[in-house]
Amino acid sequence: MTWAAIRRLVLLAGGLTAVVAPIIATLWVSTPSGDDVQRRVEEATAGYGVVLLKEDQLPPTLVKAIVATEDERFYQHHGIDTLGALRAGLYDITNLCLCQGGSTITEQLVKDVYLHGSDRGLNKFIDMVLALKVEGVLTKQQIMADWMSEISTGYGKRGMPAAACAYFNAPLGDLTLGQYALLAGVAQAPSAYDPTVNPDLAQQRRAQVLRAMESEGYITTEQARAADLEPVLVAATTPARGC
Repeated sequence: MTWAAIRRLVLLAGGLTAVVAPIIATLWVSTPSGDDVQRRVEEATAGYGVVLLKEDQLPPTLVKAIVATEDERFYQHHGIDTLGALRAGLYDITNLCLCQGGSTITEQLVKDVYLHGSDRGLNKFIDMVLALKVEGVLTKQQIMADWMSEISTGYGKRGMPAAACAYFNAPLGDLTLGQYALLAGVAQAPSAYDPTVNPDLAQQRRAQVLRAMESEGYITTEQARAADLEPVLVAATTPARGC
C-alpha cells in the first residue's frame, strides 16, 4: 500500500468516526439487546425447514474456507471488522462504486434474523450495533453454526447442509476440499454462483476461494490445484444417507 493510499485511509477513518460514532451511540440504546438472537435463529431455520447445526457439527475445512473468503479476521474482531470496512470504503470511493461490502459473518447473521435481509441506509448502522451486541451473547463457534444453518445458498436453498445434499448428494461432513470451497463461495452471491444455474461462474468462484485459503495458509498450492480439478456438481441417482 502506498503512502498516498495510507493517508486516504487515515483521513477516511477519521471522517467516518466523526460521523458514525454519534449514530452508533444513539442506536445502542434504541436497538434490541441481542439476547434473543438464538431464538430468532431457531425460528428462522424452523421456518425454512432446514437443520440448525450445533457447534460440534461444523466441518473444519468448511470453516476455514468461509473465514478465508467471507471474514478473514472473524476470530479477532468483536462483530465489526473496522479494517476491512475501511479498506472496502476506500476501494469504493477510489473506484466510484459500491463494489465491496465489508460485512462480517456476524453482521450477515444479524441482517438476516433481525433486519429481514436488508442492511441499506440506517439498517447498516443498526446491523453494526446488533453485531457488537450479538458477539457478547454468542461464542464465535455458535455464530458460525447459526450462519451456516440459515445462510442462502442458491435459488430456494437455505443452509449449508441442504446445499451439500442438493449439489453433491452427500452430508455436510463428508465433502471434499473442492466441494467445501464451492459452498463457501456460493454464499457471497447465491443467485450468481448456484452451480445448478451457473456452473462456470461457480467454478470460477471456487477457484477464488481456494486461492484465498492458500493465501491464508490453510491449504497448499498442490491441494488447491487438485481441488480445482474436481467436478462442480455430483449427479445423484438415489439420495445419500443423511440427505
